[in-house]
Amino acid sequence: MEGLEVTVLIGLTILVGTLLAPRVRLALPLVLVIIGLLLGFVPQLREIQLPPETVLLLFLPVMLFWESLTTSLRSIRRDFRYILPMSTVLVVASAFAVAGVGLLFGMPWETALILGAAVAPPDATAVAALGRLLPRRMFMKLKAESLTNDGTALVLYAIAVSLALGGNITPLSVTMSVLTSYVGGIAAGVVIAALGYLLLRRTSSTIVINVTLLLIPFSAFLLAEIVHASGVLAVVVAGLIVAYVSPRVTTASSRRQADAAWPFGVFLLNGALFVLIGLEVQFVAHEISAAAIGRLVLITLGVWVTLLVVRYLFQVVNILFQRRTVPRPSPGARARSMAVSTVAGMRGAVSLAIALSVPAASATEGEIAGRDEIVFVTAGVILLSLLVQGPLLPAIVRWARFPVDHREDEEYELAERAISGAALAALDDLAAEHGVGQEIRDKVRAEGYQMLEFSNARALAREQAIVDAEAQALDVLLDEPDPLGSGNTMSETAGDGRPGDGGSDAAQTVLRLPDATRIDADGESPEGEVRTLQMLATSVDVDVMQRSPLLRHEEHTRLKLALIDRKREVLLGLRREGTVDDLVVRRISARLDLEQVRLQGIEEYD
Repeated sequence: MEGLEVTVLIGLTILVGTLLAPRVRLALPLVLVIIGLLLGFVPQLREIQLPPETVLLLFLPVMLFWESLTTSLRSIRRDFRYILPMSTVLVVASAFAVAGVGLLFGMPWETALILGAAVAPPDATAVAALGRLLPRRMFMKLKAESLTNDGTALVLYAIAVSLALGGNITPLSVTMSVLTSYVGGIAAGVVIAALGYLLLRRTSSTIVINVTLLLIPFSAFLLAEIVHASGVLAVVVAGLIVAYVSPRVTTASSRRQADAAWPFGVFLLNGALFVLIGLEVQFVAHEISAAAIGRLVLITLGVWVTLLVVRYLFQVVNILFQRRTVPRPSPGARARSMAVSTVAGMRGAVSLAIALSVPAASATEGEIAGRDEIVFVTAGVILLSLLVQGPLLPAIVRWARFPVDHREDEEYELAERAISGAALAALDDLAAEHGVGQEIRDKVRAEGYQMLEFSNARALAREQAIVDAEAQALDVLLDEPDPLGSGNTMSETAGDGRPGDGGSDAAQTVLRLPDATRIDADGESPEGEVRTLQMLATSVDVDVMQRSPLLRHEEHTRLKLALIDRKREVLLGLRREGTVDDLVVRRISARLDLEQVRLQGIEEYD
């Protein structure tokens, strides 16, 4: 098929899957994989194949960079002693365990090790797509692990391919490969992030900023490949650095544009990749003889079960090395948590990219044995991860009975109140600095107090909702009905329509046109006469020819922008101190950006 036809087909498939997923109550990645499998029954569609380097060099940098931008640095620092062994030692253990399964089924050692390297790392994009049901801390730990384990897998893959092609592997060469991959990848990410920082701090153009951000992941990957280091690790490091410095070197307008464009682009790439996984399974299944299919299916099941068992057992061992900063949970709660983490460790894009990258022939024209088997088993493991672990995950999470974690909401409310209070405290100084009169100063102060009261009220309402929910759960547990009834008395009385009921009039107020100016959908009045839109209210106190309304507006805008800058400064200070999480800072920054763009306007700000 032609490139344009393939593009339209994949786009239509993503559209159909997006419409269908809510109706069948399945996660979108699962629906797209199933549709890809069904499309694979058409011979012409089954031949759709992407070059191996396309997945590795086009898809992964964009997806991993975005996942890095939306990852909590505080979570990585806090759980580093968990993440490090899970992203290194566990990958090696999983790869060799899978290689052992391959040997049991008659695979050559080198081929089995390549297979192990391909399926060992859980994938960040699959985790992000299917793991948001997890508690926040567990989700971030799994996401950070998935972002950093690809470097280990790619080092193992390079060693296994070298063995398969007859290369000479020594302990020294393995050590050098590991050091080059990790140190070189980190260095490449730091260098590219630093160059991007120097460029970004010298421009305020929205287009220049976002083009620079788009080039950073590809440049980091390219530099790492040039020095034979881990391109994946370079992209992740660059993304984490950019996420930290971005509020100081980008603009509100550029961040709003990026926050709209990046998720949409990553969504399309993810969707295309899941469709291609289904097509790839069909392609390889039709390339392999029917007699070998049964054996490969058994290998796939054995590898998938082995990965789950090894991950669970490794977590049991890894507990011994964790810092006990909080009271240890009960053995039952710990076992349930490890079971959830095991099911959530799904395979995806990286595994497929590694399998497809297996060279078809060496420099001496000798083909690597079992390449089709590697691709088939890897695609099968990805398929089982998405079609079995994905639907099973919500049930496992419910079974685990994790306590509700309100920490993010509490930190959000704390940050909102802190920045609002700091802005109010600095209002007089900022007003004097920007030459703002007392009238505007009082107006902005009233708005600030109103916002602070709203933040306090929202925090109290959330706490009261938690108390009510606990009380209701206790009533259900004791099988005792609430004597006061389950209804909300405020909601029952707020809308009775009586004057002075404290809010019903405001909620029910409807602006009605006078009969003389009321028009229907066709622009005609009830009497059939065409009416024009008329001003319904004017003020006799405002002289529209004087400049004071314009001056007041300019003063109001200047003071509000100064307060927004003050809020950002305080917010970044809270992040620097570790008081609030990076994701909370990102949420609040997005609201501040919207307010700033509203005040300045898109055109002026660009």
